[in-house]
Amino acid sequence: MDDNFVLNNKTGEKLYHEYAKDLPIIDYHCHLSPQEIYENTQFKNITKVWLYGDHYKWRAMRANGVEEKYVTGDASDYDKFLAWAKTVPQLIGNPLYHWTHLELKRYFGVEEPLNEDTAPAIWEKVNTLLNSGDWNVRDFIVKSGVEVVCTTDDPVDSLEYHKKIKADKEFDVKVLPSFRPDKGLEINREGFTDWVSKLSATSGITIDSYQMLLEALSNRIEFFHEIGGRVSDHALDSMMYEEATEEEVAAIFKKALNSEKVTKEEEKQYKSFTLTFLGKKYHEKGWAMQYHINAHRNNNARKFNQLGPDTGFDSMNDDLIAKPLVKLLDSLDRADALPKTILYSLNPRDNVTIATIIGSFQGGGVPGKMQFGTAWWFNDTKLGMINQMETLADIGVFSRFIGMLTDSRSFLSYTRHEYFRRIMCNLIGEWVENGEYPNDEKTLGKIVKDISYYNAKEFFDF
Repeated sequence: MDDNFVLNNKTGEKLYHEYAKDLPIIDYHCHLSPQEIYENTQFKNITKVWLYGDHYKWRAMRANGVEEKYVTGDASDYDKFLAWAKTVPQLIGNPLYHWTHLELKRYFGVEEPLNEDTAPAIWEKVNTLLNSGDWNVRDFIVKSGVEVVCTTDDPVDSLEYHKKIKADKEFDVKVLPSFRPDKGLEINREGFTDWVSKLSATSGITIDSYQMLLEALSNRIEFFHEIGGRVSDHALDSMMYEEATEEEVAAIFKKALNSEKVTKEEEKQYKSFTLTFLGKKYHEKGWAMQYHINAHRNNNARKFNQLGPDTGFDSMNDDLIAKPLVKLLDSLDRADALPKTILYSLNPRDNVTIATIIGSFQGGGVPGKMQFGTAWWFNDTKLGMINQMETLADIGVFSRFIGMLTDSRSFLSYTRHEYFRRIMCNLIGEWVENGEYPNDEKTLGKIVKDISYYNAKEFFDF
């Protein structure tokens, strides 16, 4: 991992080092804890900051034959770290190998590869730094050059820690909420009525009808906006759309409140109308809307019962998305209320579909109003990033792309922006050196800077 790691051409080297490397980071989607940011949490050892909650690493460890006690179980933090150190050398070709060593090198000055032999010395060196007071949560953020962090937040959240961070004059980084109302859309999921009760309590609105539900959601959107929220996010694991009147949806909602069974068709109608309503609200407030599509979650029922969600037992879904997605976007566009939108699919089969769909809804004088979001989750690899960028360039306007996010629960994940920028610069360098684009440094430099930082800065207007 020298200065030109994954930079395989001179043009890419120049673009990265002179135009991308030192730009700030806008992390517009992640799963970091605002409480830990406010409290400036100190992690006592590398396992706590590195392995707790990281289901990318957990999946790799299980695939390497590591027993669950060393993954999520009751083994000591050192033994868990050692189990990871034994796994890392097996990860040739996997971005986890690159991420692991970028994080060790950038934050802790560790140059040697992590393996079973080097693990004890690396454990001691990193833990000494973590306990020095120079590498608490805010240090990772500030020293990474982060300007904005957008966490992922339920409408029922109090946003207590966002407010406290905003009032802290010693911390210049913006930590903003993102509105994630998934639990209010999953009308057939266990816990739906409990969530409605929480929303009622949080908003101060008695939710005894669908109209009152919409009023409560509007109330929370206003609250998020006051705190600085400018982004929504939706996990649409199965894309669906079915026209319905508000009266029909109100009857469906009443059934759910009464714990009656809602049919699949009725679920489609409820979700479609509610998503359209929310999209109009986002447009009203000037927000950006994100759809994360085609994940298949909690595949392993036994492990889900033991460990719960987000523990590494998810995969790509293969539902068809084109027709329902187009209908949903068109329902907003017909009302002249389509907000700035970012679309991601976990299935790379959908790349070309999304790249063509966004072209149907661009316009209004907004550069890149509709975005094909960066390679997500299982696609967040060298090859996945290249595939996403090549598809966008093939079909759309690559220079308007808003670039990378971490989508992570780890405060060490900001090196993924470096990884992305290196891969992006190398790809552009290949196009130039293949004779597919002029070697016009001024234009190329602007494209690189825009994708790395400025496009996102303009798109979100934080």
